[in-house]
Amino acid sequence: MSKQKKIAVLGGGSWATAIVKMLIENLETVGWYMRNTLAIEHIKENDHNPKYLSSAELDAKRLDLSDDINFMVKNYDILIFAIPSAFLTSELNKLTESLQNKTIFSAIKGIVPETGLIVGEHFNREFNIPLDNIGVITGPCHAEEVAMERLSYLTVACQDEKKAICIENALQSWYIKTKISDDIIGTEYAAMLKNIYAVAAGIAHGLGYGDNFQAVLMSNAIREMKRFIKKVHKMKRNINNSAYLGDLLVTGYSIFSRNRQFGNMVGKGYTVKSAQMEMSMIAEGYYATKSAYIIKEENNTKTPIIDTVYNVLYENKNPKKEFKKLTDKLD
Repeated sequence: MSKQKKIAVLGGGSWATAIVKMLIENLETVGWYMRNTLAIEHIKENDHNPKYLSSAELDAKRLDLSDDINFMVKNYDILIFAIPSAFLTSELNKLTESLQNKTIFSAIKGIVPETGLIVGEHFNREFNIPLDNIGVITGPCHAEEVAMERLSYLTVACQDEKKAICIENALQSWYIKTKISDDIIGTEYAAMLKNIYAVAAGIAHGLGYGDNFQAVLMSNAIREMKRFIKKVHKMKRNINNSAYLGDLLVTGYSIFSRNRQFGNMVGKGYTVKSAQMEMSMIAEGYYATKSAYIIKEENNTKTPIIDTVYNVLYENKNPKKEFKKLTDKLD
C-alpha cells in the first residue's frame, strides 16, 4: 500500500481525538470528521478539542476538519471509524458517497446494536467491504494517557499485512509502540468483550468487593473470553497477548475506564438509566452485553460473567444477589 494514502478519522470523542493526535505526529494532513461545528471552530482557533481530551494539543494547521461525512469519504482513502457503536448506523445513513474501494479501520470497541455485529463484520456484510479492506485498531491504550504522552501500546489487525503496516507506521511515535496482527475478528471481539468484563469489575467494586475478588474475576474473564472467541472465530491465537489480556486488564482496572465507572455506579445503587445519564461518555459495555449474550446463547458457550452482567443490566436483577451467585461459579 502506498505511503501517500490519505487517512481520515471519523468521530469527535476522546478516542477519535487521541487517534488524531497520534496521526499528526507522522502525517502532513489528517482528515477529521465530527458532527459538532462549534467544536470544529474551537479546534481551528485553539488547537484542542473543547469537550473531549481537552489537554491534548492538536496542530490545527495539519487538520482537514469537516462536519460533512461525505466529504471525508470522497476525499480520503483510509477511513478510521471512532464513532460510538450506538451512533454508527445513524452516521452511515448520511452517506451518499460509496465506501467501495475504501480501506476501513475500526477503532470502535463495541457492537452495532441494529445488526448485533462487531464493526468489521458490519461493514463486510452490510456494505460488502472485502475483509482484506477492513482492519481494527485496539489497545491496551486509554485516550487520556495518549493525551499525556505516556508510553502506550497498540495492535493493528488486518488480513492485508501492507495495510496493517501502513496504519502502524502512521500511529507509532516515541510514546506509541505498535504491533500488527491478522486476527481482525478475534481482536475486535476481545475489544468488545473486555468492556463487559470492565462493567462487571465496576459493579463488584461498587458492591464492596476488594482486590482479591477482582483478581479472580479478571482471571476468569480472560478464560471466558478465550472460550467465547474460539466459538465465533476459531484460529490460532495467544489470548495472553496484549490485544486480548492486556486490553482486558487496563479496562478492568483503570480509573480512566468509562465501563468500569458505569458498573461502579450500578453497583452503588444507581439505576442503569441514571448511571447512563450521569456519564458524559458512552459506556460501550452496556450495548455489548446484550449482543454478547445473544451470541453466546446461539453458540452454547459457558459465560457466567456475561450472564451476570446481562441479568443486572437487562433483567433488572439485584446486583448484590447476582454477584453472590457468581462468586460460587468462579475458580
